[in-house]
Amino acid sequence: MNYQKVLDETIRKIEEQEIVPKLLLHSCCAPCSSYVLEYLSWYFSITVLYYNPNIFPEAEYDYRIQEQKRLIEALPCRHPVQLIPEPYAPAAFYDSVKGLEKEPEGGARCMVCYRLRLERAAQLARAGQYDYFTTTLSISPLKKAEALNAIGTELGERYGVSYLVSDFKKKGGYQRSVELSAEYGLYRQNYCGCVYSVTKL
Repeated sequence: MNYQKVLDETIRKIEEQEIVPKLLLHSCCAPCSSYVLEYLSWYFSITVLYYNPNIFPEAEYDYRIQEQKRLIEALPCRHPVQLIPEPYAPAAFYDSVKGLEKEPEGGARCMVCYRLRLERAAQLARAGQYDYFTTTLSISPLKKAEALNAIGTELGERYGVSYLVSDFKKKGGYQRSVELSAEYGLYRQNYCGCVYSVTKL
């Protein structure tokens, strides 16, 4: 499936209806969110959810939140962008991936981690009566858009909130995120975030 074409069609319908839907955007980090915010804020009223209990150590988590705040304050957007910074709660991650510690990067452990974060987004999207939810994760060349969209769509059906199907690395999205990171001096981490990805360096 061409996920970018699906997103293009969703946006076309939104523009035809002349509405500004509410989107809850799960963000893994400021650099990955940069292009996504620049792009989607033309069509959506966005609330960024920073929920990443996989991040290690706590100082890294706090720093990434500060970078996310700084970007939101600095980036010009057509519609306002808000931030929900979730408190650091690594136990949720360690409990969910128990027994998968030795899995390779991009394997079963990562799938569980995607689901953990997307489920929290789906829960908050339902509670906040958002029209859509999605994640910035697909902008990474190392993340599988097919898996993310499958998980997101499944959770959207369960929680009654539409998942915004996407593959943000398309249309030069990843390259634009690199450019925006340089423009705003964003911290670009050299590991995904969890302790297991640190050990792979």
